[in-house]
Amino acid sequence: MMQQISEAMAGFTRRYCDQWQQQTGHLPYSEALYGMDSPCITASDQHGVYWQPREFTLPATLDAVERGLGIVIQPAVTGWYTSQFAGDMHAAWQGAPLTLLQAWNEDDFSRVQENLIGHLVMKRRLKQTPTLFIAATDQDTEIISVCNLSGEVIREALGTKKREILSKTVDDFLSELDVVVTN
Repeated sequence: MMQQISEAMAGFTRRYCDQWQQQTGHLPYSEALYGMDSPCITASDQHGVYWQPREFTLPATLDAVERGLGIVIQPAVTGWYTSQFAGDMHAAWQGAPLTLLQAWNEDDFSRVQENLIGHLVMKRRLKQTPTLFIAATDQDTEIISVCNLSGEVIREALGTKKREILSKTVDDFLSELDVVVTN
C-alpha cells in the first residue's frame, strides 16, 4: 500500500513539476518557503525559492502519531507524508482549489506529526471518526482528510460531523487531481 501511494505521489509531483516547466519555464517556485532550509531548494532569489522533490531520508513511519494515540495509521497516510520532501502543491478537485500538504524538511515532518496528533485528539474529544488531513482548502473550516477506518479521501468541515467522500483511495484521488500553477 505505501509503495502504491509513493508511486501515485511521485506521478502527481511529476505532473506538477512538468506543468510548472511548461507554463513558466522553471521549476515550482514559492515565496512562502523563502528562508526555510530544505534539500528541495535548487535556487533562490530575493523573494522565494525554486524547488523540486527530494528523497525522504527519515524512517518512513508515523510512529510518533501512532504511539502518541495508541492507534494504527492508514498506510496510505504514512505513504503520503514519507514518500518525499517537497513543497506544498496546488491542485483542484473537480474545480475546487486545494493545497496538498507535504513535509519540506526534517523539522517540518516533526511539525506535521505534532499537528496530526492534535487533530486526532480533537476528533477523539468530539467523539468523531479519526481522520488524518492531507490537504487544505480555500475554506478555513474545511480540509481534505483520509478516514483512518475506511481509507477514503473525504472533505470534512472541522468541528462537525459533516463529510463528503471524494475518492475511495488516496492513489485514485491523486490521479484525479488537476495541477494548478500559482505564480
